[in-house]
Amino acid sequence: MKTYDKLYYDGQWQEAKSDDYREVINSANEEVIAKVKSASKEDIDLAVQSANEAFDSWSQLDPKDRASYLEQIAQGIEDRLDEIAETVVLELGSSRDFSQSAQAQNAVNEMRATLKDFADFSFVDQVDQGQVVKEGTGVVACITPWNFPLNQIQRKMTPALLAGNTVVVKPASETPLTAYILADIIHQVGLPKGVFNMVFGSGSSVGDYLADHPDIALISFTGSTEVGRLMYQKAGKGIKRLVLELGGKSAMVFLEGGDLEAAVKQAADTVLDNQGQTCSALSRLIVPGDRLEDTKAILKDYYQDIQVGDPSQDGVKVGPMVSKDQYQRVLDYIAKGKEEGAQVLLGGQAVEGPGYFIQPTVFTEATNDMTIAREEIFGPVLTVLTYDSVEEAIAIANDSPYGLSGAVTGPKDEAFEVAKRLRTGNVNVNQASRNPRLPFGGYKESGFGRENGIYALDDYLELKAIFE
Repeated sequence: MKTYDKLYYDGQWQEAKSDDYREVINSANEEVIAKVKSASKEDIDLAVQSANEAFDSWSQLDPKDRASYLEQIAQGIEDRLDEIAETVVLELGSSRDFSQSAQAQNAVNEMRATLKDFADFSFVDQVDQGQVVKEGTGVVACITPWNFPLNQIQRKMTPALLAGNTVVVKPASETPLTAYILADIIHQVGLPKGVFNMVFGSGSSVGDYLADHPDIALISFTGSTEVGRLMYQKAGKGIKRLVLELGGKSAMVFLEGGDLEAAVKQAADTVLDNQGQTCSALSRLIVPGDRLEDTKAILKDYYQDIQVGDPSQDGVKVGPMVSKDQYQRVLDYIAKGKEEGAQVLLGGQAVEGPGYFIQPTVFTEATNDMTIAREEIFGPVLTVLTYDSVEEAIAIANDSPYGLSGAVTGPKDEAFEVAKRLRTGNVNVNQASRNPRLPFGGYKESGFGRENGIYALDDYLELKAIFE
């Protein structure tokens, strides 16, 4: 077991001033793999002070020079992809394949896509005889979740720094080890001191204190809608700007005439990869009533080859839940689905033995008013719903407090028209590849603000009108 007792601020690794350690668990075997020292209030004050002092010079730096630093960070990540992927497997439980591609490599892909468009970004717009100047907001508190321990930091850090802000990052306490690697990469790049800072600890103590800090100008938070509401309140007290990427209960709508097998597999993969611990998972599969039996057959055939087990082993697709609390949360939702009358087509149980493993589970004969169809489970659970008309399918998909993501599979023109009617920030049509230049974010209780590409910069910029 390794002990981590340093924080990163003012361009250096600093000894944490608290005596509080949090354990990091390998959820595949329930063993403690590391102890990480939490930041004290004094530590957080020093990190914010460092970021505040660095803001003026960083914000005035030529945008091309800021981009150059980010390009070096992207290269540093790429040089250590294997190490990052192995760490994600260990502390999160994602499969090896998923950790290499979606967890590690995807962070590099998204950074470079943003940097490509940033090359043409203008911080000054001429309007008649005046100018509109775009400039950084100040110190940004980046409070990130455990399900994508590298890329969730990258999605905040990249636009914030390019826009001219400085950042204080608070990673999730369940998965801090990947964040340590990122901070080391940034240190090796030689980013000016105070531009990037990182503190560790729980959300309820370190995260809350950081968000409440008077010198924080903007809070960028990714996590549950419940905690997002608290961040909304904190931002309101200090009139801070706020970016929220929250929960989801996204739908895959299959239209007659489309590829049913492709639709089923796409939805299933989103609740199998990362153990369904993905906010954009297509956890509601909506199919015509007369195609339900076909859907069941495809699911049974596909799931029979899905391997659950040690995520470090080749061929394993589904690893453990990240923690005991998350494990119990998912099991409680499965029990609720059974209690409310949905039928278990597949799975529905914990896996015996050590580790927080749950059988990939599929519910059928469900209705959209059931708990399993309305609340974000964040586990390997898929709910199949049926419809009699396309209008009903659209209504079911939109009947949700969330609006983060979605998908439509069907004849091209019809699928596109249905996609336009879904009240959600992202819609995938006919298994299209995701483009990292396009924005990601949600409607309704899924939050506000956007990540990815040049669109993300808007949330981190102030606009100044200069009249000449």
